[in-house]
Amino acid sequence: MTVSEKILARASGRAKVSPGEIVVAKVDVAMVHDFTGPMTVESFKAMGAKRVWDPESVVVIFDHQVPPSTIQAAGFHQVMRGFVKEYGIKHFYDVGWGGICHQLLPELGFAVPGALIVGADSHTTTYGAFGAFATGLGSTDMAAVLATGELWMRVPETVKVMVDGTLKAPVSAKDLILQIIGTVKADGATYKAVEYTGEAIKGLSVDGRMTLCNMAVEMGAKTGIVEADEKTLAFLEGRSKRPVRIVKSDPDAYYEEEYRFDASRLEPMVACPNSVDNVKPVSEVEGVEVDQIFLGSCTNGRLEDLAVAASILKGRRIHPRVRMVVIPASQNIYLEALEKGYLEVFVKAGAMVCGPTCGPCMGSHVGLLGDGEVCVSTANRNFVGRMGSSKAKIYLASPATATASAIEGRLTSPSKYVKAQ
Repeated sequence: MTVSEKILARASGRAKVSPGEIVVAKVDVAMVHDFTGPMTVESFKAMGAKRVWDPESVVVIFDHQVPPSTIQAAGFHQVMRGFVKEYGIKHFYDVGWGGICHQLLPELGFAVPGALIVGADSHTTTYGAFGAFATGLGSTDMAAVLATGELWMRVPETVKVMVDGTLKAPVSAKDLILQIIGTVKADGATYKAVEYTGEAIKGLSVDGRMTLCNMAVEMGAKTGIVEADEKTLAFLEGRSKRPVRIVKSDPDAYYEEEYRFDASRLEPMVACPNSVDNVKPVSEVEGVEVDQIFLGSCTNGRLEDLAVAASILKGRRIHPRVRMVVIPASQNIYLEALEKGYLEVFVKAGAMVCGPTCGPCMGSHVGLLGDGEVCVSTANRNFVGRMGSSKAKIYLASPATATASAIEGRLTSPSKYVKAQ
């Protein structure tokens, strides 16, 4: 079996499962946030549920509209606070006490190897970076999980993505995942488990692996996963008391498809409007004038990302025609970036640093785009209207490419800036 099949077999109390089978699996951790949470609560109560199956295994995080930007958003927060209090949810992270859900869950030690994790958000696939089977659910399915602790699902086929070689600066995990999506396409892994493996994957930091798994859903995947190793365990040390089950694919496991990439030959990449799989090397589209840069999100708002951007921006200024919004992915990352001087670099360069929130990524608040504006974003989606106006254009890129573009005022490869360090 593959690592994904082994996790689902364990969760469903079976010795073996095969792709296409329907299983009823016991969930280890369930996460809801302020945006989809109210719909989940409504469904939960409509089902007549009297209690949450395990308050210790449910995590509620406010991140999508933080602090609330509308009266409706404030009402959503009130609904979720009431739910947390009524049903005794222990792990609740209100405004100012957490960060973006997909960063916070790993920081708090909920994302562990071998676990089955579900979240009421499509980018729940992020936790696959820790060797967990993690997937997003709709609000009604999540309500059923909260009531029963179980989930029925079809066992997905697995697609292997083998990455040889080593990434060479300024190329990063974001460039790699854009290349992969550009090859596999937006619907190329629909309802599949994407298993990342190979020398380059082993060489990635935990932050980099999270970026890969975060964007697995942009290929239509049910989950993205990296086998746990010593880097995983080092990250979890001191963070988690949950059961850790190291799971690896068998040598003779069956894969429906296999893709192979050479990381050492990769260059900075960009996803052009209006699809995540409209991927080109930055060198082919350089020169496009930009209005806004967004550095942050559950894809690239981690300390590693801020460090790269700060190293490029130090001693420089953002182009006078460009505005740059920087959002650390969690309160902890904000504090670390503050201590290391990264936030000072951003502010002195002319960027606006905001508290942890999804913000402009989903077009909720803080940095929306107007008609005809162009944004280079480190987030995960560039759909029409994703960040505000349906007439705006979004280019997805790495933190290095986004920062170089902020300095130049146009889409720019970061090569000359990184080499200068």
